Amino acid sequence: VQLQASGGGLVQPGGSLRLSCAASGITFRIYAMSWYRQPPGKQRELVATVGSLSSTDYADSVKGRFTISRDNAENTVDLQMTNLKLEDTAVYYCKAARAGVNYWGKGTLVTVSS
Repeated sequence: VQLQASGGGLVQPGGSLRLSCAASGITFRIYAMSWYRQPPGKQRELVATVGSLSSTDYADSVKGRFTISRDNAENTVDLQMTNLKLEDTAVYYCKAARAGVNYWGKGTLVTVSS
């Protein structure tokens, strides 16, 4: 199983970035897909989840700014991030989950700085 996250980088406050996670080795469409993040010196936290039937859920801190979406044909899950804030700086990870089994990808760093 491989989850490959990409799209991180340096962005100014108020800017936008789109993260993408490409999955292989799993039946992608039956997995719930999530994005987590780990800010410097802090614990990993859940950012957003899209279920196998495409229901979505967001952390309060990103509601209205971030949008998670999945493409079952391409086996990808994206996180569109807008109006980025300094506190969004973190390493972002994608996770595939089903029936208590979790797969994690390596992270991609997002730095929000002026």
